[in-house]
Amino acid sequence: MSDTTWLQRAASALTAFRESDRPVVSLARDLLWVVAVVGGIALALFLFSGTWPAVVTIESESMVPNMNVGDLVLVVDEDRFGPLTTWDDGRWTGHTSFGDYGDVIVYRPNGADSVHPIIHRAMTYVDTAAVVESGLGAYYDDPHGGYITEGDNNPSTDQPNLRIAGVGVIEPVKKEWIVGKALVAVPLIGYLPLHLAEFAVVIIIVILIHDFVIARRKEKEE
Repeated sequence: MSDTTWLQRAASALTAFRESDRPVVSLARDLLWVVAVVGGIALALFLFSGTWPAVVTIESESMVPNMNVGDLVLVVDEDRFGPLTTWDDGRWTGHTSFGDYGDVIVYRPNGADSVHPIIHRAMTYVDTAAVVESGLGAYYDDPHGGYITEGDNNPSTDQPNLRIAGVGVIEPVKKEWIVGKALVAVPLIGYLPLHLAEFAVVIIIVILIHDFVIARRKEKEE
């Protein structure tokens, strides 16, 4: 089979798929369109932010009042739009974000992918020697340096006061555990990702109803 013949058949099949009135084919077209749009948005977010996930949803009150449950937060690479700044450094430079000094970071607790990332403010950076000398190292089997973090609404730092089931006591955050830093938060929009499965079902139902109505209308016109 020549390349020309193969291209002609492919073009013919594509045309038939695009113009078919069959409900199953119509539904497939709509679903492909939804996937293409979502994929395009995801690609654009990744190219802009330089990290993934590029958006996260606030699920607890640990950052109240600067971030609230249901906020959708845009996350960018830690060094995009300026270097990552801690609360300690922000006091001297004047750098603020989300109502306080320093940057708010998104990190994987102890590097684990089995739990949701945490979004808290980077308070300071300590090296291994400082961890050991401060007594903080006594809480960990393998003391190491990293960022000390804290929720704006929490009474104490994550290290060593936060413990997560299956992960253990939260360790100082290594650079490789950082997903990125928070850039901007949009109120309430984050409820959508929290109920993504329900939203997908609603979209599919709407598409099915739309296709059914269009098919019935064409039948009446004929």
